Amino acid sequence: MDLPVDITVFLIIVLSILFLYFGVKTFWTQRHLPPGPTPLPLLGNVLEVGGGDIVNSLMKLSKKYGEVFTVYLGSRPTVVVTGYTMVKEVLLDKGDDFLSRGDMPSWDLFFDNSGMIFTKNMNEWRDLRRFSLTTLREMGFGKRNVESLIQEEFQNLVEELREIKESFIDPRMNISRAHCKVILSIMFGNRQEIEQKDIDMVLRSLHETFMVISSPWGQIFEMFPGVMKYIPGHHQKIFQSLGRLSQYAEEKVQMNKKTLDPDNPGNYVDYFLLKIEKEKVNPHSSFCMKTLLASTVQIFFAAVETMITTMIYSLLVVMKYPEVIAKVQKEIEHVIGRRSPTVQDRNNMPYTEAVLHEMQRFIDLIPMGAVRRTTAEVTLNGYTLPKDINVITMLTSVLKDPTCFNYPTEFNPENFLNDKGEFQRNSAFMPLSAGKRMCLGETVVRMVLFLFLVNVLQNFDLKSPVPLEELDITPIVSGLGNVPKPYKVAFIPR
Repeated sequence: MDLPVDITVFLIIVLSILFLYFGVKTFWTQRHLPPGPTPLPLLGNVLEVGGGDIVNSLMKLSKKYGEVFTVYLGSRPTVVVTGYTMVKEVLLDKGDDFLSRGDMPSWDLFFDNSGMIFTKNMNEWRDLRRFSLTTLREMGFGKRNVESLIQEEFQNLVEELREIKESFIDPRMNISRAHCKVILSIMFGNRQEIEQKDIDMVLRSLHETFMVISSPWGQIFEMFPGVMKYIPGHHQKIFQSLGRLSQYAEEKVQMNKKTLDPDNPGNYVDYFLLKIEKEKVNPHSSFCMKTLLASTVQIFFAAVETMITTMIYSLLVVMKYPEVIAKVQKEIEHVIGRRSPTVQDRNNMPYTEAVLHEMQRFIDLIPMGAVRRTTAEVTLNGYTLPKDINVITMLTSVLKDPTCFNYPTEFNPENFLNDKGEFQRNSAFMPLSAGKRMCLGETVVRMVLFLFLVNVLQNFDLKSPVPLEELDITPIVSGLGNVPKPYKVAFIPR
């Protein structure tokens, strides 16, 4: 049915006013910001970065507009920073000016500005981070007891892989279960009582969330959350998966409350529950059931999904380079032999250490980092950025910066070796960001990766079902994270 002429004219006028209003607002907002592509009213730079490959789109824009430029994700102005020098200035040299968490609509909508990783409340973030560091230290992180726990699960993994008898398998579930069990026991305790169905649900929900947020659906949601949250589509799986994880966390927390011994806390949740009780008289306390549940689910992502994706991706990458595997195995035989590896062995294994660093650099797990927000007006590269503007630090541009690495775009452990074959640190190595807001479990990440790689290559050769030249090591999605394509491998006992 045709609309009456007067209604049609009215609608055209209203839309014109809206577009004019948002156009003027956008121009006024960006007048002092770094240059960038001209945004459309309401839609922002969707034409430039909305095609589903936001990482490469932003890197292409940096070639045109420089190391610091502005894009509009929908109506939100966002400053993008690329290259080692500029990213270092944001994360380290002027880190306190960029310390707040920026807009990440998928997480913000679900967690409601709560939890250690995604809260924008700086006091809450400081309280939760300080508590977590202290608690993990008291629980033995970085010490022999946690190392023994990790080593035991990897030894169980080795025996499990032996029983498969050289069949080609997708290794994700086997590897995931071993690591997930360690983290769940650290969070909730009672490692032997963790049910397999719960481990599988957690793994499935974590991976689905990470995949969807990194997909084109997730990228469009991040640009237009106000509209997309009402529209059915693949992006809705984000909240379904997060809901399952939150429900599971709540059930486990309630179980811990019933068995809590105030004189003998045994896991992260026990310590948090005691902290809630201690601060219940403080109306401004950062410690409550909401922050506990939010922090628990967020730690699942930081400690489980990102770690598992790194291990799965690492295995795929080294399988493509048998000469690298051979050198690592030679070093294992020389330093460790057939005994169980320990983290201290890393000090005597420079080539293996270089391979571990190169795997993280090449995988480029979180290419855009986590969005930051300025805490005050700050000058960057000659531009004055206002307080509370979103800032994306392109970690991928640092990890592949040709001024920092001799082989920026290829997998080559020599990126971390000097002329004498000794391991050489590189300040541009920041796969999990840098500064005060980087991953607090970085030490554990290095421990897990070392024990995983050495246990596997000490006991197995890797065999691909396809010729190595056909093995595809490019990610299946690239957004919030780089996720490898599914693959199969046979573990051949040595």
